[in-house]
Amino acid sequence: MDSLLILIPAALFLGLVGLVAFLWALRSGQFEDLDGSAHRILFDDDKPLPPPGN
Repeated sequence: MDSLLILIPAALFLGLVGLVAFLWALRSGQFEDLDGSAHRILFDDDKPLPPPGN
C-alpha cells in the first residue's frame, strides 16, 4: 500500500511530462507536413555531374 503513494504521483508526473512534450511538438509545427519528407526522398534535385575530361 505504501508503494501506491510513490507510484501514483510518479505516474501523474510522467503523464504531465508526456502531455507537455506533445503540446510543445504540436505548437512547433512537427505535425504540419507529414508527407513532405516522404515525397522529397523520391525526387532527386541534384544537378547532373559534368562529363569526365571537361
